[in-house]
Parts: sequence; C-alpha cells; structure tokens
Amino acid sequence: MTSQGEKAYALLKADAEKIRRLIEVQLENLTMPQCPLYEEVLDTRMFGLSREIDFAIRLGLVEEEKGKNILSELERKLALLHEASMSK
Repeated sequence: MTSQGEKAYALLKADAEKIRRLIEVQLENLTMPQCPLYEEVLDTRMFGLSREIDFAIRLGLVEEEKGKNILSELERKLALLHEASMSK
C-alpha cells in the first residue's frame, strides 16, 4: 500500500470508529425505539462511509477486501444493536 493508500485507510478507519462509538452509545442506552432520528443518523453515516470506501477503492488507494471489512465490522455492530433493541 502506498503512503497515500495508508493515509486513506487510516482516515476510513477513523470515520468507522466514530460510527462505532455512536453504535456503542446506542447499545448502552438502548434508546433506538424512542429515537428514530438516531437510527437515521446511523444509516446516513453508514451510507456516507460506504461511498468513501468505494471512492478509495476505485482510486486504488485501498484494497477492496480491506474496505469491505471496515463496513462488515460496523454492520455486525448494527445487527447487535437491532437485536438488542428488539429484545428490550
């Protein structure tokens, strides 16, 4: 990976970490059923990150598998959040 690729990957991971923190806060508080706005923010952030990752992959800055792994980790966290909110 090039220096630019490493920077791009680090930025994507940082953005993913911000989303992961949002999910963690939500998991701790389990307020999603009472707060659809929070769910909308998460969806919007996830969509934005997926577009960033796609762009970095298309530029050849990030390997496709690494980019998809970032999204997969967050999607697993979101699934846990959804599961927890449904069982509440």
